[in-house]
Amino acid sequence: MANLEITSLDGTTRTMTLEGARLSFGRATDNHLAFPEDDGLSRHHFTLDRCGEDWGIEDLKSKNGTFVNGERLAGRRVLVPGDHITASSVTLVFGDRPADRTVLFEAPTAQTGVTASTDLASLLAREAAQATPLWNAPATALLRAGRELAVRRPLAELFQVILDLAMESVAASRGVLLTTEKCGLVVQASRGEGFRISTTVRDRVLEGKTSLLVLDTQQDELLRRQASIVVQSVRSFMAVPLQTDDRVAGLIYVDAPRGAHQFTPGDLDLLTVMANVAAIRIERERLGEVELAERRMTAELQQAADIQRRFLPAQPPVVPGLDLAGYNAACRMVGGDYFDFLPGAEGCVSVVIADVAGKGMPAALMMMNLQARVQALADGALTPSALVTRLNRSLAATCPGNRFITLFLGVVDPAGGELRFANAGHNPPFLFRPDGEVVTLKDGGPVLGLFAGIGYVEFRCGLHPGDLLLLYSDGVTEAVNAAGEEFGEERLIDLVKSRAGASAAAIVTEIQTAVEQWAAGQPASDDITAVVARRVS
Repeated sequence: MANLEITSLDGTTRTMTLEGARLSFGRATDNHLAFPEDDGLSRHHFTLDRCGEDWGIEDLKSKNGTFVNGERLAGRRVLVPGDHITASSVTLVFGDRPADRTVLFEAPTAQTGVTASTDLASLLAREAAQATPLWNAPATALLRAGRELAVRRPLAELFQVILDLAMESVAASRGVLLTTEKCGLVVQASRGEGFRISTTVRDRVLEGKTSLLVLDTQQDELLRRQASIVVQSVRSFMAVPLQTDDRVAGLIYVDAPRGAHQFTPGDLDLLTVMANVAAIRIERERLGEVELAERRMTAELQQAADIQRRFLPAQPPVVPGLDLAGYNAACRMVGGDYFDFLPGAEGCVSVVIADVAGKGMPAALMMMNLQARVQALADGALTPSALVTRLNRSLAATCPGNRFITLFLGVVDPAGGELRFANAGHNPPFLFRPDGEVVTLKDGGPVLGLFAGIGYVEFRCGLHPGDLLLLYSDGVTEAVNAAGEEFGEERLIDLVKSRAGASAAAIVTEIQTAVEQWAAGQPASDDITAVVARRVS
């Protein structure tokens, strides 16, 4: 049976069994595998589909691409065990390794008989109606065990403590504790192995919030014929939900073999209360771990954001004949957009803008690496084409398979009235002439970091007094309002044309304000960067 081992951006790994005929993957919540927090994914990124005994993968024209074993996917491809699939920050390994066999849920041939059942709500109601406490001395002792559960422990240790207390309270021979995770039920603690649990029992516990007891499997005609019951010599078993209010976080299953202690309805009541106390403790511990992790992450991201801001120009350089300005805003604390002004020989200045695919810390680290490489190469007085070619060669050797970079580098020569540039897959800049003409600089090559052997071509155009060069990242034009409409290139062009006589700094501020007003509080889905260079003489 085929499986996927899925590793997300936060480092968590889970394994799922591939079932059905087709699975979709992407950022939208209607996918079978949805990662709405990963902005580097397209809404519908790729699909997995079954053909006979094989599984295939097909990219759905995603923006940032799907990669199998480091190669960008083009068309459909049949997967083989061991294939590594990467899409943005998510990594998947395809295989046919067997799943965990500590617990196997098996479909019954008919309705499983149940000797007794209860639920937390009716149990609490019964207790409230009693003139004297419902719980006897053993149950009281078990409830007091909640004091032990109040001790802060790692979750892995806490799960085992809960199972041990549950088994000791009802004198069970074997037991297992499972929690409901995104990938399904996960064994968190067990004493014994080879548990075979009816799917009917599982579903009644998890979905019906019901505690179940089978007093004697030999008196139940269906269970007496069930091979797994015979092999395991199970005489009596109970299954109860780990329930807090209306939420079920998993279940506890315990059993006893023939000749051992036979469970009673009182044991079922006891185990139900124990599971309720345990579920509350598990939830508190999980919330505590999440809050602690979030505080640490926020502090680290804030420090990273402060460091990253120092890598971007605080002020543009003073270059005779030019008016320069730039602006950057990360959609998260840190981002993957980069811009720079690099003064050169004979009064020239290199104007750079780049966008690393993806968001957050991975993109920020690549951005800082890119900035260091660009500045190092710029000191070598290379032409734009030579610089970008060398930059691509060095990045391709270290760039992860699911990442790439778009970049535009232009050398502005105000004295000679010329712009020389090379474009590696970045948004084509706009050149605004004083007479109202707008020229789109469409020439360029592919993105950086994917193909080491590519050479980039240098292009040239005149830069006359009054001409204004606008560079921008797609976070500007793809900003959406409440209706889902993008800001767009035409709106950006009209905005700059309407402020034709303004300074570079004023135009950058106008772009920032216009995009913010357009979004009207909608969360930004991408970093926003704009750079303006105007020849003033």
